[in-house]
Amino acid sequence: MSNWSIAEAKAKLSALVEKTKDGPQTVTKNGRPVAVVVSAEEWARKTERKGTLWEFFRNSPLVGSGVVIERRRSGPRKLDL
Repeated sequence: MSNWSIAEAKAKLSALVEKTKDGPQTVTKNGRPVAVVVSAEEWARKTERKGTLWEFFRNSPLVGSGVVIERRRSGPRKLDL
């Protein structure tokens, strides 16, 4: 992963975008990382949904464990504002 200062990233945006083919690129401000630029393909791969919410809960290690979660029937709680 390469580091680019904000000034360098602004001046060489096209090159920065091109380098995302080699992997994520870090943009720094005052020497600290503030952003990571990735290719559209990488972003799509990382943010792709891996299944439904039902599948997530169905595959939970708590299925069959005997844990019982009860829903409160008393209504919303009062807030001190």
